[in-house]
Amino acid sequence: MIFDACLNGGRRYRGIAASLGLGLLLTLVALCTGTAYAAESSSLSTEPIPMATEDQLPKRVPPLITIGPDEFLGRGNIDEGILLPTGAIWQPALWVYGDIRISVNFVEPGDKREEIQEIVGRTNLNFNLKLSGTERLFLQIQPINSKGAFTGYTINPENEDFEEQFNLDLTALFFEGDFGEIFPNIDPEDRDALDIGFSVGRQLIFFQEGIMFNDVIDSIGITRDTVIFPGVIDTRFTGLFGWGDLNRDDNAIDRDAKMLGIFIESDTPDSTVNFDFAYTFADKDNGGDGFYYGAAATQRIRGINTSFRINRSEAINQEAAAVSSGTLLFAELSMTPVPTNNVAYLDLFWGIDEYASAARGETAGGPLGRTGLLFASAGLGRYPAALGSRADDSFGGALGYQMFFNHDLTQLVTEFGVIENSKNKSIVEEGVGFGLRFMHSFSGRYIVQTDGFAAYREERKQTLGLRTEFRVQF
Repeated sequence: MIFDACLNGGRRYRGIAASLGLGLLLTLVALCTGTAYAAESSSLSTEPIPMATEDQLPKRVPPLITIGPDEFLGRGNIDEGILLPTGAIWQPALWVYGDIRISVNFVEPGDKREEIQEIVGRTNLNFNLKLSGTERLFLQIQPINSKGAFTGYTINPENEDFEEQFNLDLTALFFEGDFGEIFPNIDPEDRDALDIGFSVGRQLIFFQEGIMFNDVIDSIGITRDTVIFPGVIDTRFTGLFGWGDLNRDDNAIDRDAKMLGIFIESDTPDSTVNFDFAYTFADKDNGGDGFYYGAAATQRIRGINTSFRINRSEAINQEAAAVSSGTLLFAELSMTPVPTNNVAYLDLFWGIDEYASAARGETAGGPLGRTGLLFASAGLGRYPAALGSRADDSFGGALGYQMFFNHDLTQLVTEFGVIENSKNKSIVEEGVGFGLRFMHSFSGRYIVQTDGFAAYREERKQTLGLRTEFRVQF
């Protein structure tokens, strides 16, 4: 095991020192510097701050196309709108917006496979028809990428070339609203519990911060919010039924799978807690049924942001790539050293047996993506998670520091991570790594991002990755 080898000074890990030693040093120095800076006086200034003038305020960057009351997000009077027979007032406005991402990727896998050199792109084109503050119709297409494949040019391996993924497939199409707001005449004095939210169509389902669900599913959800219990500030109940386009834990689509879920979130005086339950129905040939449940608590403890999660999956019929049994324990701790805006974080996980998510999209990677840069999928091309994103019979974590500069237009993240097997039979490959991310935003629409990693994996030895992404938001 990596921890044992490091403690015993084993030779097989000395080769990583040059790549990771400086990275770990940078992470620790940044963390210690921010903490030392926090030790300085943190008293609030007694000098008044002048009100910002209109010229000093950032200008609103409009969407690509706006049809309707364009100034809804600006200043001034709002249009009277259209009075419906139900009593609702709608103010239709169409906003077309999205982004284009182009990434230049280089990966040295560290095994017998050839290095990857590619230029790939993806785009989101969104059509948002806003009808009121609670009702809208949303449509999205991704015209240059499809189901985990991207339009781009492969420089290496040499036997690959230009690949096109042009399409007009609907990647999202849903309507959401509030029953009480659509039919206000039923309860004109707003005394009854008719404020029931709903959403129906192809939409992103995201629960337990992406650990349990991170997929776009044909589904209908119904939510009852503001349910009050003694000692609880607010509780929200959501029921969900999904009938199509569901990707299982292996990131592969199962067109016949269906799911039912109940998701509960409560705000208490000290914490926000979640209790989530879901069941997937699938043919045995595709892995069979699965039962999933999870709990979470998010709060501040002595000035430290904390979140603790436990998720469990149960394979009902059989263990397979699409569904398996296991438990994933996850903890997040972060703080902002005063008086900076920087963030220091430590994320830890422990996978017992083979935890499986209820649904994961083609580019969503595995359930460990929340851990940090070294575990997250880039979602663009073949640039991998440096230490992988599966949690089967493993434990580890990431220690990082995020710094902001230039009025928060520029940021730098440094991170050190490790993943270790808890069982010899685990399919997870052990490793240690250092990751870095640099981002800069300018002109309100443009972002340049550079990611890099150096990692040492037990099977593949030293692996390297570097990517530069250009993003235009419109």
